[in-house]
Amino acid sequence: MTDVDSPARTRLLVDVDTGIDDSLALVYLAASPEAEIVAVCCTAGNVPTAQVTRNTLSWLEICGLADVEVAVGVDAPLVAPLMTTEDTHGPLGVGYADLPAPTMTVSGRTAAQAWVDLARENPGELVGLVTGPMTNLALALRLEPALPVLLKRLVIMGGSIDHPGNTTPTSEWNVAVDPEAAKEVFDAFDAVPSGREPIVCALGLTERIEMHPSHVARLAEIAGSVPVEHLSIDEVGARSTASVPVVRYLTDAVRFYMEFHHAQGEGYLAHMHDPFAAAVALHPEIAEYALATVDVELVGTLTRGTTVADRRGFWGRRPNAAIAVSTDPDAFFDHLLETVGAFAAGR
Repeated sequence: MTDVDSPARTRLLVDVDTGIDDSLALVYLAASPEAEIVAVCCTAGNVPTAQVTRNTLSWLEICGLADVEVAVGVDAPLVAPLMTTEDTHGPLGVGYADLPAPTMTVSGRTAAQAWVDLARENPGELVGLVTGPMTNLALALRLEPALPVLLKRLVIMGGSIDHPGNTTPTSEWNVAVDPEAAKEVFDAFDAVPSGREPIVCALGLTERIEMHPSHVARLAEIAGSVPVEHLSIDEVGARSTASVPVVRYLTDAVRFYMEFHHAQGEGYLAHMHDPFAAAVALHPEIAEYALATVDVELVGTLTRGTTVADRRGFWGRRPNAAIAVSTDPDAFFDHLLETVGAFAAGR
């Protein structure tokens, strides 16, 4: 997946609600030599903003990125009361992982202001990656309506297009937490030039990105961590004794995530939505895309928070999304595990 002849790294402005899959996405980006994280913005979602911020700071320090700016967002969605999902990600958002307390301090500017300032300072250079609710980005758009054309591109993990939801029968978590923000973002990106539509990694594809115990064992093996991990539903709540810290923290986080999915009847596995979106931000060629106009239902009694895609032009509006529709999950995991495993070995 890596183009060794690439002349420059992809410069990223990352917006997270750091739970378990966001955690692996951050480690993956830190491990990727082709990525430069310019700043990380924190938003409420999987857990409240303060815990998201703590988790983010901890992961960046673990990964040796203590110089990366971390900007804090607001504590609630634009309109709706905040809902969080500790049942999915654990009381602290990182499953069973016991992350070291961070020593980094946060930015003096808000997350929304960081989006605006950095995009203005680096026009056409930054790829925005949003793996949580779009609250910070929506607020940034209110400050700078030209943000869509100032960014090089936007990659979103969110929405459920012609696929069952994971929060309501029709809605995906990130959009369901703040539907108004999601709608403002999709509406704003109607203005981007053709070919620069936001890439949307929705549930129909990301739920095919299944991490299994064998993947965790392989990660440990690549990192040279001992003992090699053997996750099992027969060992609920167990803790890793991995010799490599990054492997230990990730294993303890992922174990909780797999237990959650098993309890939901989905098998002892974990859907790695956010690491896939992170890989797409660096390597868009790993997926195939379909253009559509995406909007968000705000008032439906049963369908609030649903993302609706118009592929046939019924609305008479230009496409505002390139929906990722297919990929090779095995190739993705080969890339992810090799990248993170080699990096973990040196931490």
